[in-house]
Amino acid sequence: MVSKDVYRILSINPGSTSTKIAVHENESELFRNTIENAAEELAKYKSMVDQFDMRRSAILECLGEQKFPLESLSAVAGRGGKLTPLKRGAYRVTQEMVDFLRYRPIDEHASNLGAIIAHSIAQPLHIPSYIYDAVVVDELEEIARFSGVPEITRRASCHVLNMRAVSRKIAEKLGKGLDEVNIVACHMGGGITMSVVSGGRMIDVLTDEEGPFSPERAGRVPCRQLVDMCFSGAHDRKSATRRMRGSGGLVAYLGTNDARDVERRIKDGDAYAAEVYQAMAYQVAKGIGEMATVVSGRVDAIILTGAIAHSDMMMGMIRGRVEFIAPVMIVPGENELESLALGALRVLRGEEGAREFIAP
Repeated sequence: MVSKDVYRILSINPGSTSTKIAVHENESELFRNTIENAAEELAKYKSMVDQFDMRRSAILECLGEQKFPLESLSAVAGRGGKLTPLKRGAYRVTQEMVDFLRYRPIDEHASNLGAIIAHSIAQPLHIPSYIYDAVVVDELEEIARFSGVPEITRRASCHVLNMRAVSRKIAEKLGKGLDEVNIVACHMGGGITMSVVSGGRMIDVLTDEEGPFSPERAGRVPCRQLVDMCFSGAHDRKSATRRMRGSGGLVAYLGTNDARDVERRIKDGDAYAAEVYQAMAYQVAKGIGEMATVVSGRVDAIILTGAIAHSDMMMGMIRGRVEFIAPVMIVPGENELESLALGALRVLRGEEGAREFIAP
């Protein structure tokens, strides 16, 4: 029997080719697992949402193998998907949210499955399910919304969950609350995004379409050449999008999205790989400098996080260009399962409230 002061939370983070899960008991992780999906299995499905039954069954099978009693759960937390713009923090998963993600999401994305699967597991157990710091959290200052073209309004879309969580940790390390610091956070994974956290809010961001190129994304490219490419006859809408997202960045230059592979090639004397990798670090550093101007250079810390933050080579190249701005803190990994669990835990303890999603 689990004490009423002990909360067990299942966290679910669907990715494009895998689903990561973890169970936390209060702040302590009991176990975690990554459920890999073979490419030939995924190819059977027309959309991410079509993978629901397969992924849900795999999660339940994994929990069964761990002999984990589902009835001991207090809540289920799923990664928030492509909803309309949200505020930071927790949202209770409702049928209205599930229907929106199933039938009319803003974009096709693996994270759309997070809330749907969480709700399907929690509902029969009569416990709540939540999303926390979804990718569509939008707290931009109004001045940051101008793009240069009235028909296009800048919108926030970034690795909110991890960047807010590590910003909270670094603020605590500095002996301050999150609302007392200015932090530039950079998440480096398959895509690279950045944010400025000031007064507890993400007041500006660089999305993976506006900032540096990354392992799989082209990032910011010259717009006139992009228009020319799209109208060259060589691409339709789908292939042009794929060229920018999924086949850009390191994939386009070097044929791989694995930074570890690039570093092995550099160590083996591949001068071109070294030049491309340095260019990525150069663009990341430029983006951090750009973000620092949002708070007039008054930055308490720069955070480098995400999977690529494990790379001493890349961190060294970036740090050398930006440490004049503020101390550089490196927090490797995604930390998203822990962030989901701790967010839900604060709600269960009454330290934070949970909002309701209202579909437009």
